[in-house]
Amino acid sequence: MKNLPAIVLASASPRRKELLALLGVEFSIDPSGAAEDNDSALSPVENCRKHAVNKAKEVFSRHPDCLVIGSDTIATIDQDVIGKPKDRDDAKRILRRLSGTSHEIVTAVCMISQNEYRLEHEISAVIMRPLEDREIDEYVASGEADDKAGAYAIQEKGDKFVVRYEGSYSNIVGLPVNLTSRMLLSIGYDVPLFGVDDRIINQGSSDNEIKKH
Repeated sequence: MKNLPAIVLASASPRRKELLALLGVEFSIDPSGAAEDNDSALSPVENCRKHAVNKAKEVFSRHPDCLVIGSDTIATIDQDVIGKPKDRDDAKRILRRLSGTSHEIVTAVCMISQNEYRLEHEISAVIMRPLEDREIDEYVASGEADDKAGAYAIQEKGDKFVVRYEGSYSNIVGLPVNLTSRMLLSIGYDVPLFGVDDRIINQGSSDNEIKKH
């Protein structure tokens, strides 16, 4: 096996850390400080890919001898980007908009080293049941919506809002392990290859069953 650079994850997200660890690779963490401003001239997918690249590049400038993994996750509906809520009032607004709809979760993954550049993305669909204002208020007050794209966490109590999902489950959580494993394999890292239906995250105390379509 060729000599491969150390891996740096450009994210402070505990969800991404957990998902990357499933691949069995050693890595360090250096969160990116890159801005996540959206460009109205770009599509939601293009904005997501741009953010992933900017995060990876910003951290790569500090770790030029490493392979840096940058990632960004957004929710999108009607071609509008729905990122992380600015505050809890914004979280309520986001959940009211997603209530009773089908929306998409996009995660872009960028890998940069001295010799490699990879940029890919995954799209999953989430069908959410209609939500009552009381449910939204209680969920947002719990703090779980904070810092989550789309203002909910499917791997935690937010799963009770979801009727079913289509595509990669880990993509909805924040890092598509199937896509990430393929990208690392293409560079030469020895990692397992996951299938697209990779619902391998423990959902904690929730007993709600989400159907994979």
